[in-house]
Amino acid sequence: MEITLNNIGRRFNKEWIFKDISYTFKQGENYAVLGPNGSGKSTLLSIVMGNLTPSAGTINYQNPEEVKVEDIYQSISVAAPYLDLVEEFTLQETIQFHFQFKTYAAGLDANAVLDLLGLEKSQDKALKYFSSGMKQRTKLALACCTNSPILLLDEPTSNLDTQGIAWYASLIEQFAGDKMVLVGSNQAHEYSFCAHQLKITDYK
Repeated sequence: MEITLNNIGRRFNKEWIFKDISYTFKQGENYAVLGPNGSGKSTLLSIVMGNLTPSAGTINYQNPEEVKVEDIYQSISVAAPYLDLVEEFTLQETIQFHFQFKTYAAGLDANAVLDLLGLEKSQDKALKYFSSGMKQRTKLALACCTNSPILLLDEPTSNLDTQGIAWYASLIEQFAGDKMVLVGSNQAHEYSFCAHQLKITDYK
């Protein structure tokens, strides 16, 4: 999989959030999308995943043939604070629901995901009773345990304590593998494994 941005720009009303981004993301490489809060990191990731249309420029997906933007969701897993879980579902139901639409990474099943989360005692508890940290761990586990070539993580350690941040680092070590990983962040511990950096402030 390869994603190419050609002079991508996005504006809100008459103000450009960013413009003229030309960049190529390649399979098996890890990328940090950097910038202060409100700089447009989440907006750019939303364009990459096909949720937002750029105000200028084009985006191209190759795998190795061209993939249409409306089909790219099949190749992407996402974890972000602004993505909601179904609060009425139990943890077990959440895992089952997610993997009705996605396939497990090699060697995994529902029990393995539960073990990875370390939340077996909460498997029959509705998510509305979960702490914000438990919900974030669930989002990260679902995204990382999905068999997809592209992994997008926006502010991945939001609401995680020190133990949770260490768990996130272990998760990345286990599952980033040969995926294309994009991390939207302004905290070094979230993207320390990324070899490449795209700074939004360079495109204002």
